[in-house]
Amino acid sequence: MLQRDLSSLLKYLGSVLNYHKEYCTKLDLKFIGSFHCLALKTGDLAHVSTSTSFVTLYARRGYLNSSWSLFHGISNKDVIAWNAMMSACLHNKCFISALRLFGYMLTDMDFDSTTLLIVISALSNLKKLQQGRVLHGITLKWELNSNRFLGNALLDMYARCGDLNCAELMFAKMEFRDSTSWNSMIGGYLHNGYPEKSLSCFTKMHFLGVHPDSTSLSSAISACSCLGELCLGASIHGLGIKLGYDETSNLSVTNALISFYSKCDFMDAAEKLFTGLTHRDVISWNSMIDGLAEQGRVTEAFDLLQKMQLNRTQPDSVTVLALLQLCTKYGLLREGKTVHGFALRRELQFDLPVTNSLLDMYMNCYGLRFAYHLFTSMDHRDLISWNTMIGGYSYNGESKEPKMLFRELLRSGPQCRLSTVLVILPSCNSEKDVQFGESTHCWMVKSGFLEDVLAVNALMLMYLNCRDMRASISLLETNKDIADIVSWNTIIVGSVQNGCYIEPLKAFNKMRSDTDFGPDSITLVSVISASGNLELKYYGALIHGLAQKTLSENDIQVKNALITMYCRCRDISSAELLFYKSPYKNLCSWNCMLSGLALNKDGKRALELFHHLEFKPNEFTLVSILTACTQLGALRHGREINGYVVRYGFQGNSFIYSALVDMYSKCGRLEAAVKIFRSSLDKSVASWNSMISAYGFHGYGTKAIKLSNEMCDLGIEVTSSTFIALLSACTHSGLVDEGWKHYNCMVEKFGIKPTIKHHVCMVHMLGRAGRLDEAYEFIKRIANPPESGVWGALLSACKDHGDLEMGKSVAEHLFALEPENTGYYILMANMYSAAGRWNDVIEVRKVIQEKQLRKPPGWSSIDLLP
Repeated sequence: MLQRDLSSLLKYLGSVLNYHKEYCTKLDLKFIGSFHCLALKTGDLAHVSTSTSFVTLYARRGYLNSSWSLFHGISNKDVIAWNAMMSACLHNKCFISALRLFGYMLTDMDFDSTTLLIVISALSNLKKLQQGRVLHGITLKWELNSNRFLGNALLDMYARCGDLNCAELMFAKMEFRDSTSWNSMIGGYLHNGYPEKSLSCFTKMHFLGVHPDSTSLSSAISACSCLGELCLGASIHGLGIKLGYDETSNLSVTNALISFYSKCDFMDAAEKLFTGLTHRDVISWNSMIDGLAEQGRVTEAFDLLQKMQLNRTQPDSVTVLALLQLCTKYGLLREGKTVHGFALRRELQFDLPVTNSLLDMYMNCYGLRFAYHLFTSMDHRDLISWNTMIGGYSYNGESKEPKMLFRELLRSGPQCRLSTVLVILPSCNSEKDVQFGESTHCWMVKSGFLEDVLAVNALMLMYLNCRDMRASISLLETNKDIADIVSWNTIIVGSVQNGCYIEPLKAFNKMRSDTDFGPDSITLVSVISASGNLELKYYGALIHGLAQKTLSENDIQVKNALITMYCRCRDISSAELLFYKSPYKNLCSWNCMLSGLALNKDGKRALELFHHLEFKPNEFTLVSILTACTQLGALRHGREINGYVVRYGFQGNSFIYSALVDMYSKCGRLEAAVKIFRSSLDKSVASWNSMISAYGFHGYGTKAIKLSNEMCDLGIEVTSSTFIALLSACTHSGLVDEGWKHYNCMVEKFGIKPTIKHHVCMVHMLGRAGRLDEAYEFIKRIANPPESGVWGALLSACKDHGDLEMGKSVAEHLFALEPENTGYYILMANMYSAAGRWNDVIEVRKVIQEKQLRKPPGWSSIDLLP
């Protein structure tokens, strides 16, 4: 009986395959196998239609190999059989196999419109635009352009391949547009990064009376998610409910809504939708986990992963990627390693995006060793893998490893793109890297990358980091035709960061005269900073006017830069006017004002301002206020700041400890300064310099020298300030020979070029020791014309030792250099009075009166300790 009715059963099975395709995926494999055996027994499998039905059935259950075996066994294949096998490949995402099968089919028989439909879908998924255009030509040649299904398939192919112009032309010429046509355009715009056009297309579709389906609604909601359009997304949500696509009836719409509300920071709405779902697929869980990850809710995201598994929903690569992104963002190395273990257990490590995300996570969480082991164990690496490793090493301050990887990539890896250039150039960040940077520059020219402004800007920044200003400026000059505001800002900002303040002003003037670019806040901040460092108050005021004209003055960063500039130019009243009239001040504004007052030796007002601070102090605030305490000798206030430092966990900050050492030393508490210095675990060069200076200030020159030797033994790089502190210590302790030794050592052994401060220290040291002739000869040997500070040190020594003749000679130099400095005239008058030459005293005082010079009044203060 079963055998007699088998033919009718097989026909019924064929109708199921044709009209209830989604049901085939739920059929039990044993059930399919039983039918297969019966068909073999009765001989019905020899019929092409029966074999074709089984090809489709096995493919829809995911057994593509069985489909292939059946297909190869069909002796008299017709078009339907070929189409069924190609469709089977398409269903199992074997798109290349489908295209190869189409090639074999062309040698045996003709194809029909269904064949073209399948092949176009395969090309669409592979994004093979050129081959798709060939098939479009065939449809036009065969006059199949009126076929609605082929038209929709071609439209979808153009949209997916990024050729929106052709897609729009096809869409405009279509005589009949159904929801599939509109969905192709809505999804195509969204896929190619035009969410505004996607929403516009959706609105037009609804306005023309074409009812949106679940695909239309999902795409429109995703577009709202990209744009952060909460109100419009909520309106589309309402439309979906009105059309019957509520939270429970359609899963794809609900998943899109969960993702939308999550990205718009409405997690309550997303959670309500999620909990209301009776059936959740992996996309539902992923949308919710991704939303929690975006909000930084670490524990809840991992808890949801556990609930997902308890709910018998297997996490996929998208789940792992969301969690890895969370670990990367918040530096969660331990949790990231846990996710890695989970990926290994689920065999997701073979998914290249997952492996690349793991590399990125390890690099951002300072797990360089783990990233290296993972990278070397990868069977397949794409360009993202290489870029992640190269950029990760650069991000972690490594210089050697990214260069080695880059060379290996050029030898054996995939072809480099601009993204590789942008991650390798930051590894060249010192003068010793300039040769590698120049080689990379040559390679970029050869590869044609310099046609992109991003590559030019990255190269300019690289040369600036390598202290090669000339090369960077030359690059800008030769690429003016493609330069943008970022290019000019790179020169201006980089020059300021390198301590070159004339160049940014020149570049700014050139930008204003030669281009149409208007300065942005980054430009103005850097130019204002350069003006302040050069103490060009007039130029800084002009930039202030320009900022007011362009409304950039309201930018808090520009305002803070102006405050600092006026403080550096000794115009405290203008700085205070800006500070107090500002309706909004951040902590940086307060820090700028406090440091400005300290810079201008107005420690009293700095302390008063600190008492009104509206924010919790940070390390910059504390360093500025400690400087003010040092100026005032306010030991009590300094101790209070020390207590605050300990109480709020700033002990690890080397700059604060350096300021504390300096404060205690200059307030006469050397033992406290030594205790602070020795208790610091992470001593910076500034801390060592402060302690050396403290020993010297208290007359312990030998201890200062011993400490500098200890510093060198530990491998800490000495700086110009180290030798200023050492020479000052030798001066206070009368260690002239030691001072000469360290001065010569600074030049010959460490290659540090002496500055005016070193020269002043040497003249002070020789002058205090009474070796005035030696000091005079030292000044004459200085390569550049000596500045007033050097001659002033010698004049003070002449006064102390009563050498009037040399004092007169030195005074002539000083009166020529600084004719308005009252101190030099008074010092000379005191020398004349000590020698009893009263007529000369009268003459000097007469000059002071004629020039209307005034000496700043002296002052003193005491700090009453409780």
